[in-house]
Amino acid sequence: MKNLRDYGIVTGAYWAFTLTDGALRMLVLLHLHDIGYSPFEIASLFLFYEFFGVVTNLLGGWIGARIGLKPTLTVGLGLQVISLGLLAANSSSLSVPLVLVAQALSGTAKDLTKMSSKSYVKLVVPDGDQRGLMRLVALLTGSKNTLKGLGFFLGGWLLTLLGFRVTCLAMAAALLLALSMAALTLPPAVGRTKRKINLKHLISRDARINWLSAARLFLFGARDVWFVLALPVFLSSSLGWSHAEVGGALALWVIGYGLVQALAPLHVGTSSAGDSGDSSRAGELGGWTLALVIPLGGMIGGLLLGAPVVVTLVSGLVLFGAVFATNSAIHSYLIVAYADADRVALSVGFYYMSNAAGRLIGTLLSGVLYQMAGQGQAGLNLCLAASLLFVVVSFLFCLRLTSAEDHLEPRAEL
Repeated sequence: MKNLRDYGIVTGAYWAFTLTDGALRMLVLLHLHDIGYSPFEIASLFLFYEFFGVVTNLLGGWIGARIGLKPTLTVGLGLQVISLGLLAANSSSLSVPLVLVAQALSGTAKDLTKMSSKSYVKLVVPDGDQRGLMRLVALLTGSKNTLKGLGFFLGGWLLTLLGFRVTCLAMAAALLLALSMAALTLPPAVGRTKRKINLKHLISRDARINWLSAARLFLFGARDVWFVLALPVFLSSSLGWSHAEVGGALALWVIGYGLVQALAPLHVGTSSAGDSGDSSRAGELGGWTLALVIPLGGMIGGLLLGAPVVVTLVSGLVLFGAVFATNSAIHSYLIVAYADADRVALSVGFYYMSNAAGRLIGTLLSGVLYQMAGQGQAGLNLCLAASLLFVVVSFLFCLRLTSAEDHLEPRAEL
């Protein structure tokens, strides 16, 4: 494979960032809940994280295509260090404006780092090796989510053990090490396009990328509308779980999710015959998306009928995680496969803009719906119902993607 050493460095930096980002998400959520913020207030503070992710993916892909992936990666790592430093320096008096600024920096950092790392995959795998591309994308994405799960556990555990301020400082130091390694070793021009691009290229002209991005938006909205805020707050306030228990439970879920994602090439279509392989996987995507109705419907029904709450949620989480992970793996493969190698950052940035928009909508609705229904079990059920609706919409966009695969010849963007 090409540039494998550099890819290892990029992946290592992405792993370090993901571990600390997962810890920071759990750290901020639980700490703000402890000091009296309502679910809607917490969700509102996370909106800056998601909103700046939308902006960063749109512009970051364009910037990465113009100047290369090394600057976007190192700036992303540096912004997260600044965010952690701000939170640590003001840990005893976290005001709303301060948390909003920190979340804006963190959201920008996350998506610069993710866009840079995932774009690099296209530059490593030989042209035409679709099976190898699927394996490498699934491995990167799955391992990232496994580490994010460990970060959830780490955040809950370190908050209990070391406190908010010391944990933020320790994570900032770890990221500074990863930043130094990337800055000193990566070539400066990697990922830079040789063709002229301007702002009109921010919007994809490939119908496949557009339908895939729309499906991604509603897929991740379906996850975050109940998982990102309603579930951890419900576990903490309604079931009385400790910080470590909430962080540990969500960590185990995300770790398992990441493992299934990394192994997805073993149980999804294995065709590697160029475009027909992409078409086959696009068709599979709709089926895996619709399958999410089963665990969501099961959790809603179980909670309404008075089934044991913990058993209902755990079994639903396991099944939802396995199906969702497979969905995400196919999604992540298809966007890299569709992207033109010379401008991969543009396509990946546009696609993950939709991902961030879905997270933004899901996060907002998670806080609004959970609080609107009076919190507790009623709030969680309403969030699950919204998730079910989002899944159906994502499935409809998958059908349009399949149609685009069947009727449009794959082509580079103009």
